[in-house]
Amino acid sequence: MEEIKVNQQIESINKKLDVILEEIELQRRHRREMEDLKDDLLRVGKDIYDTAIVELEQVHDQVSTKEILHLGKYLLRNVSTINRSVEQLESLKDFLTDVSPLVRESIMDFMQKLDEYDKKGYFEFAKELSNVTDNIVTSFSKEDVKNLGDNIVTILNTVKNLTQPDMLHTINNALNVYKQLDIVVSKDVSIFKLMKELNTPEVKRGLGFAIQFLKNIANPETNNHMENKPLNKSIN
Repeated sequence: MEEIKVNQQIESINKKLDVILEEIELQRRHRREMEDLKDDLLRVGKDIYDTAIVELEQVHDQVSTKEILHLGKYLLRNVSTINRSVEQLESLKDFLTDVSPLVRESIMDFMQKLDEYDKKGYFEFAKELSNVTDNIVTSFSKEDVKNLGDNIVTILNTVKNLTQPDMLHTINNALNVYKQLDIVVSKDVSIFKLMKELNTPEVKRGLGFAIQFLKNIANPETNNHMENKPLNKSIN
């Protein structure tokens, strides 16, 4: 009976020894890993240190230790600002991600519109218009442009008067009358026939209108006073 107890105790001791040996092995393995890590860190740290020495050697005349410390303190004081900046960058990234499809669609629509304009001939028209502009520029001198600028008010007033409804109506009527004229002049026109025609009311009114029109054109003061006013004078 006692022998059984002794064997059980020995077995229990062996189990505990196995656990202790496993723990020792784990500790040894952990120590080996830490030593390997330390060696790796030392090598990396040495490389970083050597690289830092070389790089700092190139800028030691421009940078001092005091400035580096000041920069470190400045960064520490503005950690919250840096965090907000990073958050804003993240928000900007999210915004660009969301807006990219819209921008892509807008670009496609723009390209389609350009293609439509090209098919309609807008670009060819612009090209020819550029040629027209070149012809205008090469056909007029600097003095011509200066004179145009000096007389632009008169030109605009003339265009304004020509585009008045009553003036356009009169011009249109004159053109219609001209198109409908069917005048046949006899070859043997005598002075007596001309004198007879001059006595007709129609010819008198026409001559009177022509004479009064020429007088008004030849008199600048009359033109200034009669601008935008109907002609009421008649010739007796």
